[in-house]
Amino acid sequence: MIAPSPSPSPSATAGTGSGGPADPAVPSAPHKGSATALVAVLAALTAVAPLATDMYVPGFPAMGDSLGASSSAVQLTMTAFLAGLVVGQLLFGPLSDGIGRRRLLISGSAGFVLFSLLCAVAPNVAVLTGARFLQGVAGAAGMVLARAVLSDRFHGAELPRHFAVLSQIMGVAPIAAPVLGGAILTVSSWRAVFAVLTVMGVLLLLAVVRGVPESLPPERRHSGGVASTFRAMGSLLTRRAFMGYVLVLALVSAALFAYIAGSAFVFENLHGVSSTTYSLIFATNAVGMLLAGAVFARLAGRGVRLNTLLTAGICVSALGTLAQVLLVVTVGESLVGTWVTLFVTVAGIGLIFPAAMSLGQALGRTTPGAASALLGGLQFLFGALASPLVGLFGDDSSLPMALIMLTAVAAAALALVGLARPWRGQGEVGPERSASRP
Repeated sequence: MIAPSPSPSPSATAGTGSGGPADPAVPSAPHKGSATALVAVLAALTAVAPLATDMYVPGFPAMGDSLGASSSAVQLTMTAFLAGLVVGQLLFGPLSDGIGRRRLLISGSAGFVLFSLLCAVAPNVAVLTGARFLQGVAGAAGMVLARAVLSDRFHGAELPRHFAVLSQIMGVAPIAAPVLGGAILTVSSWRAVFAVLTVMGVLLLLAVVRGVPESLPPERRHSGGVASTFRAMGSLLTRRAFMGYVLVLALVSAALFAYIAGSAFVFENLHGVSSTTYSLIFATNAVGMLLAGAVFARLAGRGVRLNTLLTAGICVSALGTLAQVLLVVTVGESLVGTWVTLFVTVAGIGLIFPAAMSLGQALGRTTPGAASALLGGLQFLFGALASPLVGLFGDDSSLPMALIMLTAVAAAALALVGLARPWRGQGEVGPERSASRP
C-alpha cells in the first residue's frame, strides 16, 4: 500500500514557493539571457535520446541484410536501447543527488558519443545490440539530469513553463525521428544515422561543458553515499501523491507510444494514404501537441493551478480516445474521424506531460534527481511495454490501437483520482501554494 505523503521539511518546501533569494539553500535563478541558453541546452539533451530511439527505424530492412540478422534480432536493438534508457535514468538520477549534476552530464554525454560511434561501426547484430543498450544508458543522463537541473535552478511559476519546453521536446522528438532518419537514408546507409548521432553527441558534449554549470552545490547534496541516495528514491515510492503523478505520466506515455507504433499502419494500410500524406498527418498532430504545450505554459504563468491543467488534459485525451473507439464500433473506419480524434488525444497529452512532470518534481524537490529518475524511467518503461501490444491484436482494424490508448488514459485518470487527488493541490507552485497541503 502506498502511504500518504509526509509533510516536507522546510528545505523541501523552499523551492515550491517563490524561491526568493532570501533562502540560501535555493540557488537563485539565472538572468534571462543565461536562462534561455541553459534551457536550450537542456532541451537538446532531452531530445537526443528520443531521436536515437527511432531515427534508424526506416533502415531496419537494410540493416538486417547488411548484418545478416533476422527482423526480430534487429528489433531487439531498439528494445535494448529502451531498456538502457530506463536503467540509465534510475541510475543517474539518484547518483546526481549525492555527487552533483555536471560530472554525470559530462560523463553521460561522452559515453553517448562513444557508443553511438560503436553502433555506426558494429560488425554484427550482437555488438550492435550491446552498443545500443549502453548508448541508451549514457543517453539517459541528459534526459534525467535536465529535469533535475531545472528543479535546482528555477522556482515558482518559471518551473512549469520550462518543463513545458522539455515535455514538448519529449513528445515531438520520437515523432520527428523517423522522418529525419528517412531523409538520411535517402542519401546514405543506416550506419550514417549513427554517425549523425555521434556528431550530435559531440556538439551536446561541448554545449554541456560550456553552458551547464553545476546546479547542486555541495551543501545541498545528500550525505551518506550511494546507498543513501537510493534509499531516498525508495522513500519516494511510498509517497501517495508523488506516485500518482508518476503513474499518470507513465500511463499517458504508454498511450503516446501505442499511437506512435500503430498510426503508420492505421493510416497507410487501412486508409490507404501515401507515406507523404501520413507524414503530414503525423506532423499536424505534433503541432497540436506543441500548441497545447504553449497553452499550458501561458496558463501556468498566469497562475492557473497545475492540477486543473492536468485534469483538463486527462479529460481531453479521454474524450479523444473514447470517441475513436465509439467511431470504429458504430460507424466503422474513417480517415477524417481517426485523424481528428487522434489530434484531440495528442493535444491532451500536450497538457498532461508538463503538468505531471512539474507536479512530480515539486513533490520530490528534496531529491530532484531521484524524482526525475522515477518520472522518466517509468515513462519509458510503460512506453516500451505498450509499443508492441498494438501489433499483437491483429492488423485489420484501428480498434486495437484505440482500445490500448483508451485503457492507458483511463488508468491514468484512476491514478490521478485515487492517488494524486488533484483537489488537494499537492505539488502546486507559487507563493500562496504548498508542495503538500493537508
